[in-house]
Amino acid sequence: MMRPNDTTHHQTLSLGSDPELRRRFMVMDEPLQGNLRFGLLLEILDKVAEETALAYVNRYHPDARVVTAAIDDIFIRHVADVTRDITFHACINHVGRTSLVIGIRVEQTGDPVNHIASCHFTMVARSGNGDQACSVALPPLEYLDALEQKRAAKALASREEYKRQQALLSEPPSRDEYKMLEILHHVQDESVLTGRQRDQSEMHFSGYKASRLVTDSWERMYPEKENVPRSIFGGYLIRRAFELASICSGLIAPNRPIIAAVTRIDFFQPVRIGDTLHFTARVIYTSGSFICVEARIERTSLDHTTRALSNSCFFTFVNVDSTLVHQPVPPIYPATYAEDARYLAAHRSLRELVGHHAII
Repeated sequence: MMRPNDTTHHQTLSLGSDPELRRRFMVMDEPLQGNLRFGLLLEILDKVAEETALAYVNRYHPDARVVTAAIDDIFIRHVADVTRDITFHACINHVGRTSLVIGIRVEQTGDPVNHIASCHFTMVARSGNGDQACSVALPPLEYLDALEQKRAAKALASREEYKRQQALLSEPPSRDEYKMLEILHHVQDESVLTGRQRDQSEMHFSGYKASRLVTDSWERMYPEKENVPRSIFGGYLIRRAFELASICSGLIAPNRPIIAAVTRIDFFQPVRIGDTLHFTARVIYTSGSFICVEARIERTSLDHTTRALSNSCFFTFVNVDSTLVHQPVPPIYPATYAEDARYLAAHRSLRELVGHHAII
């Protein structure tokens, strides 16, 4: 029986010694703190998780593959220096019946060590293709030392915490939350009333309406993005979703939005070659210097017989100045039931995030 320590996988991005690679990972071709394309880092992380899981799965099922089911809790501890190598340290923290939880630490070694982020990927072992694909059973790991047991317990606790948060998000507004939403609606109603008194043809509201803080794009999936047979590489999809979300956050950030956390990314179903994808990102909540953005990917099959949500992503950005000091962001104003629900969910999620984790 294998231990988690037997499943370690390491990979290095040679940004310090490879000018072409460094340029590819730069946001801007000029001196800039935090000048690293996080979307590309997400793509690398997904591949590292896949390779770590696959090495274990193929010991027992040589023809099986692994697919990403979810990405949990990527907390950005410190911004990355694009002129230094980035190292990924991965290992399997827990193995369930058909799933694996991969823990990855992202850091820059040297003096001083720069701990960029830690994250968890849930992968599922699969065999077969198309309609014949099915999950395969995996042997468990053996957790012997205290660190291995701690990581396994944390993986299980994270799963339960996610269930708890989902249950919390579905609860009706508390008295204080209802008052918060009521005030946001009242400000808009008063502005509209005042505008009508001045001019019946115009509505005068100068605030940021949630309905206007939306970006979207379309893309066709081609064979060059294939990963497992007939399916598109999930890392590419979440990179594209992040890039659109980053652009969307810039609609309201007065300075510069940088990523603070990835709360959750879910993979509901595979994207196939030939699919048309509709990427949508919307600002759903702001508080202080933080901006919460929801991104969704909807796929339409080539024959138009299937239309479904393939991915949902939740990103938290922080608005900073040139020295990375937090700067305030204007409030946003929901107006519909759906916007209220997203606003309230993000309000609760950010409160948990800031209360329990140190992020930049």
